[in-house]
Amino acid sequence: MVVAQKTSIQASYNSTLERNLSSGICEAIQPIVSHFRTPLPRNHLTAMSEAAFAHNASPAGHIRTHTGEKPFSCNMCEATFARKANLTEHLRTHTGEKAFHCTICEATFAHKSNLNKHLRTHTGEKPFVCNMCEATFAHKAYLTQHLRTHTGEKPFHCNMCEATFAQKANLHVHLRVHTGEKPFHCNMCEAKFGHKCSLTKHLRTHTGEKPFGCSMCEAAFARKSDLIKHLRTHTGEKPFRCNVCEATFSQKVSLTRHLRNHTGEKSFGCNMCDATFAHKAYLTRHLRTHTGEKPFDCNMCEATFAHKESLTAHLSTHTGEKPFHCNMCEATFAQKAKLTGHLRTHTGEKPFHCNMCEVTFAQKAHLRTHLRTHAVEKPFNCSMCEATFAHKASLTGHLRTHTGDKLPL
Repeated sequence: MVVAQKTSIQASYNSTLERNLSSGICEAIQPIVSHFRTPLPRNHLTAMSEAAFAHNASPAGHIRTHTGEKPFSCNMCEATFARKANLTEHLRTHTGEKAFHCTICEATFAHKSNLNKHLRTHTGEKPFVCNMCEATFAHKAYLTQHLRTHTGEKPFHCNMCEATFAQKANLHVHLRVHTGEKPFHCNMCEAKFGHKCSLTKHLRTHTGEKPFGCSMCEAAFARKSDLIKHLRTHTGEKPFRCNVCEATFSQKVSLTRHLRNHTGEKSFGCNMCDATFAHKAYLTRHLRTHTGEKPFDCNMCEATFAHKESLTAHLSTHTGEKPFHCNMCEATFAQKAKLTGHLRTHTGEKPFHCNMCEVTFAQKAHLRTHLRTHAVEKPFNCSMCEATFAHKASLTGHLRTHTGDKLPL
C-alpha cells in the first residue's frame, strides 16, 4: 500500500515536471530536473512525502505560480485559489470561524499568521530589524514603513493631484480633501470631521478635558499646540523671524501680522463701507462704529464701551488709579494715551500735520479744532438760538449772553 502511494507520487512528479519544463516555464528548477527524473530511493521518498508534501511544497503547487491556474473554488462566492490551504483560510471569512486561540488571553484569530503577530504583543518580541539603524519592529509591515524614512520613498500616489505618500493610510486621509468625506461624527452634536484627530480635539470642547499640562505652571490645555505656544511665555523663545527686518516672534500668527506692515496688505474689508484693515481685530473694532455695539460693561456703573481699553480707562475714574508715570516729571495718568500726549510737552514733538497749511500740533484734538478754520465747519449749535460755532469754547461764551453769567475773573 505504502509502495503504491510513493510510486504514485513519483509518477505525479515526473508527469508535472515533463509537461511544464518542456515549455520552459521555469528556469529556476532546471538544475534539479535530472534529480526528479531518476527513481527516488525508498527511504528518501518516504521522508520527502512526510516532510515536503506535508508542507504543501509540491512542484505542482509551485508551477501554478507561473500558469495562473486556480483549481480550488469557493462554493460561497466566485473566489478561486491556487492552493487548497488558501481556500481553507478564505472560507473562514464566510463562516466567521476563528480556529487559532491565544494561550495567554482570550483572543481568537481566523489565520495562524495573525495569531503569531498577536503573540508578540505579549512577548515583546521584535524580530524585524532595520539594516540602516537600530530600530526593531514586531511586524514586517512596520519595518517596511520605517525603511521609507531612510529612503524617502513615497509609493502611494493620489489620482486626483500630484501628492505622494509614504504610507497608504496617509493617502486615504488625503483623499478626503478631494471628496469632502467626513466619516468621523461627534456623538454629542452634529459636527463631522475628515480626520479622527480632529474629532478627538472637538470632543474636548464638550468634556472640558485639558490633557496637556504645563510643567512650569498650573496651566493646562486641550491641544498640544496650545501648550507649545504657552511654553514660550516661560522660555522666551521666539522661533519665527521676519525676513525683511530683524524682528522675531513667539507665534507664527504674530509674524504673519507683522509682515503686513512691510507689504501694506489689507485683506480684511468692511462690508458696510470701503474701509480695509491689515488685521481682523481692527476690522472687528471698526464694525462697532456701524453697529453701535458696546460689549464691554463696567461692573461698577452702567457704562458700556465699544473697546476694552476704553473700559480700562473708565475704571480708573472709579478707582482713582493712575498707573502711567512720566519719566521726566512727577505727573501720572490714568490712560496711556494721556501720558503719550503729555510727553510731547517735554520733547516738543508735534506729529499731527495740517494737510491744508504748514501748521503742526502735539495733540490730534488740536488739529481737529484747527481744521475747522479751513472748512468753516461749525459743529457747535446754540440750543437757545440759531447761532453756530467752530469751537466749543466760543459756544460756551455765547451761552452766557443768554444766561447773564459773567466770565470768571
